[in-house]
Amino acid sequence: MRISQRMGAARPLATTAMHGRVEALKSQGEELIDFSIAISHFPAPAVVRERVAQALLMPALPYTAVGGALALRQTLAAKVGADNRIDASADEIIVTNGAKQALYEALYALTDPGDTVIVLRPYWPAYLATAELLKLKVVLVDLPARLDAAFVAGLPDARILIVNNPHNPTGQVLQRAELARLCAWMGARGCQAIVDESYEKLLFQGEHVSMAACADWRALGIVTLFSASQSYAMMGWRCGFAVAPATVVQAMETLQGPITAAASALSQVATEAAFASGEPRAMLEDYRRRRDLVLDWFGPVPWMRMARPDSGPYLWGDVSALGVDTVAFAEQLLNEWRVAVMPGEALGVPGHIRIGYISDDLATLERGVRAIIAFGNALARRA
Repeated sequence: MRISQRMGAARPLATTAMHGRVEALKSQGEELIDFSIAISHFPAPAVVRERVAQALLMPALPYTAVGGALALRQTLAAKVGADNRIDASADEIIVTNGAKQALYEALYALTDPGDTVIVLRPYWPAYLATAELLKLKVVLVDLPARLDAAFVAGLPDARILIVNNPHNPTGQVLQRAELARLCAWMGARGCQAIVDESYEKLLFQGEHVSMAACADWRALGIVTLFSASQSYAMMGWRCGFAVAPATVVQAMETLQGPITAAASALSQVATEAAFASGEPRAMLEDYRRRRDLVLDWFGPVPWMRMARPDSGPYLWGDVSALGVDTVAFAEQLLNEWRVAVMPGEALGVPGHIRIGYISDDLATLERGVRAIIAFGNALARRA
């Protein structure tokens, strides 16, 4: 069977590949602890499950418009207006099968092969993989602790800037002044932005500001991605949407039509219920407790440097003091200790590991962290 050259050069996402390995081992009866990805131990909100159960009793679930049912898009426009201060109408909303589909469609609609895309490192691997599938030129720029004027002025010319705010994996949250600098730079350089705000609800401190909250977001060409996966513990529901200028949404719909048409009617019901359900305060407090516990456990460990993130379901650990290849570190940890982490190479930064700390119970969480510490201590003694 012949496979196209473009797919022959493509590789599965490292993040989903590691999770797939873990699931395969579990299906064979292996007991593992999976920190490689963030899958919440919380269920989807009760109102989501109730609304979907009610929808299943309807006589029929019809197709909707490709971009989503009008009533849902109106609800989402009201949501981004109230929560994110983005002035958008229903025709500037497209409902998708999760944020990944929205990312692909936005990049496809806004670029041509050979165009330059800026990706900040460390990165969510889907940004890089999607750009490569579309034959775009990716320029990687290291994400600093603060996006000051000098950093922004030094950004290269590009067609698209991809911003992840709040950021996976570091948990960094960009401040209003930093976003204003980026907007000014975009206006001066003629660059557009895709802003992934999938972690908007998982904020432990500070304020989340949407880049598209500026009055001229349409002229700047800002596309904002939203997802219920992390914000509402709905990883498998595939509920996402994008806010973009109407011409961009129309282009994304033209692409989405032959790919999937509309997102499923049940997912649309779930999407509306999720984003209308308010702030996930109980879940956030649980995550905060887990974050602080893991930081306390790693605190005395001399070979681990781990900052306290302002947001998100991940901890980003610097293990470069061990002087080991972190891909090999992750492989050996999985093989010998049955604990899966994501090596930093998968996110563009060797010498680090990413730990998803929101799965399973607290006892399992502690057991997994203690295994990482014991494994790392053994490596440190050998060095």
